[in-house]
Amino acid sequence: MSPRSILTLFIATATAATVTAGAPTSAGARIGTPEPAVAQAGQTAPVWGECPPVAPDGPPRDPRQRCATLRVPLDYRAPRGRSIEIAISRIGTARPGSRRGILLSNPGGPGDSGLDLPSRLAVVLSSEVLDRYDLIGFDPRGVGHSTPVTCGLDPMRLFTLRLPYPAPDGGIERNIAFARDTAAACAEHSGDLLPFVTTANTARDMDRIRAALGEPKLSYFGLSYGTYLGAVYLSLFPGRGDRIVLDSAVDPGLVWRDMLRGWNQAVATRLPDLLTFAAERDAVYHLGVTPEEVRRTYDRLIAALDRQPLPIPGGSGFDGNALRESTRVGLYFDGFFPLMAELWQEIAAAVSGPTANTADPAVLARLNRLISATGAAGGGTAQTPADNRVAALYAVLCDDAAWPRGVALYARQVAADRRAWPATAGMPSNLWPCAAWPSRPVEPPVTVTGHGPRNVLILQNTRDPSTSLASALGLRAALGRQAVMITVDQGGHGAVGLGSCADEVMNSFLATGALPGRDRFCPAPSPADAAARSTPLPYIPSAGPL
Repeated sequence: MSPRSILTLFIATATAATVTAGAPTSAGARIGTPEPAVAQAGQTAPVWGECPPVAPDGPPRDPRQRCATLRVPLDYRAPRGRSIEIAISRIGTARPGSRRGILLSNPGGPGDSGLDLPSRLAVVLSSEVLDRYDLIGFDPRGVGHSTPVTCGLDPMRLFTLRLPYPAPDGGIERNIAFARDTAAACAEHSGDLLPFVTTANTARDMDRIRAALGEPKLSYFGLSYGTYLGAVYLSLFPGRGDRIVLDSAVDPGLVWRDMLRGWNQAVATRLPDLLTFAAERDAVYHLGVTPEEVRRTYDRLIAALDRQPLPIPGGSGFDGNALRESTRVGLYFDGFFPLMAELWQEIAAAVSGPTANTADPAVLARLNRLISATGAAGGGTAQTPADNRVAALYAVLCDDAAWPRGVALYARQVAADRRAWPATAGMPSNLWPCAAWPSRPVEPPVTVTGHGPRNVLILQNTRDPSTSLASALGLRAALGRQAVMITVDQGGHGAVGLGSCADEVMNSFLATGALPGRDRFCPAPSPADAAARSTPLPYIPSAGPL
């Protein structure tokens, strides 16, 4: 997918608006302590065949990729009870004689499909790594072609409310109503599934995949939310991880509300990169000759859209929150900066008339092409519910750990954060449907520990707009001597595939098992190396915030 189509997807998604006791994991097991292998006697090997059709907004698929399904328990506390399907995929090594094992992967989210991630990894990993592993992807439980969840939500409602941005005056009444309505709808449509769509259960599913493939251990690549999933797997099954790569790391001690609040600092740290880009190209975009001047232009556009949204054909109007969210997700990759600056430029032209409603129709038409909906708001396909990605996102965020219920707490924090972090306007501190979720978590969050071999490589950018450097340091501390961390002096979400030393270190580790002797700091890639990469590795999150 080209950078332009990716950003269109980003903006369509944005405007298409991203602590409790519980039962034990299984008999005799406690959260944070290793679990036995979860494969059951008689489990059959997968039968590989054709994969489901590629989603319209999906990346190209490697023709070698094959797919299959496995059945796993819905509730691992009742392993002989109801089962659900997990869709898996594989690209086998072309050199079986060099094969070490499997490299399982997860693209983040939560709520994003990983079925086609092997096809992305096949063009990023070195030939030495590809010789060593079968690349394995999967749709996590509740997602995509695995047994999917749905809340029956109207994608056009998600167009503006998926992430809880307050009203222009800071009011959260609309967010409260959406949270309550959404929680009730989720209970109505998938109440039997949602409590079990958790990170811990997905980690148990990963061990089922490992066992079904006949592997004693698994290697793993996890991006963003996938870093937390990988860390949970290592904590539940410490003897079953081989070589583990975690890119753009989640702090396991902040799951999930405090992790989302970390967006305030993350966005504030990254936004100056975009402002500088636009200022250095004022002759093209006419947004300002200094970063400070560009920021004043941006703030002026936000204020104008807060007062009167632009009338976008086919949508409910492009308001200030739509621009805030478009900008936030546009910070994920430097390659999106030209399109973000173009978006700001078009909005500036559209609001230059006496009112937004009198903007030049030609400008509105160009703007509409930039932000036109692509059907990605809910993440559905012909085979999956229209709101599937968002429903799975809510399930994981709300069922991994309990959220506060009192509205007053959210109102206070939103008010404070709107003053302290204007770029995010209080959204990260606001209430999600989790505040009104109909069920409590069935188990407490897994305690991530470093009780395992030294086999984890953490990769992290210094100016990540989603999972901050502070977040990665939290995971680094939790894993202790088990991990080595490579910090790259660059912005964006996802360190792999951008030409920095992170690529070399990762490929060497996966191919040979060699880790640096200690944590390292990498300079930004050279312009030539950066230019050689037109897009980053990760899927662009169309639902999940991480």
